[in-house]
Amino acid sequence: MLRRPERDEYAAYFDYYMGLVPEGELQTILTQQGERIVALFSSLAPEQIDYRYAPGKWTVKEVLGHLIDAERIMSYRLLRIARGDQTPLVGFDENAFVEHGCFQLRDLSDLLEEYKAVRASTIALVRGISPEAWLRTGLANGNKLSARTLAYVIVGHEAHHTRILKERYLG
Repeated sequence: MLRRPERDEYAAYFDYYMGLVPEGELQTILTQQGERIVALFSSLAPEQIDYRYAPGKWTVKEVLGHLIDAERIMSYRLLRIARGDQTPLVGFDENAFVEHGCFQLRDLSDLLEEYKAVRASTIALVRGISPEAWLRTGLANGNKLSARTLAYVIVGHEAHHTRILKERYLG
């Protein structure tokens, strides 16, 4: 079982995300979380998917697009670090990604299929990482991170956005 990262494996910024990850086996958590996201978005009425809770905020559909993009990026970072690549990895502007993602032009069903493919890929990656590779560290966006930190960030980041969806969009 993959153990939770130690506090010295990540910057303080990630404490919040770490706190949102439940105890348990990470592959199971990723699988169950993915199923809940698909169920949540699939249950929405058409008028809900284009809702913004305030001017300038993302729509529900854009939040899903952001989850897809962020998981891809975090998985890529996870892969690079787990494989021992010490090249510093740059950050990304999440707002620019959403702006240029054209998520509003896509059907929700298409976005959900993409989400499922990305999550399946993340689970396959996590399944194939060796115990010693989980402890490897690298730099991403100027922060030291272990490979296992990134796996936990994927879960915590999605939990964060799920909480926001429920509180500000669907509440």
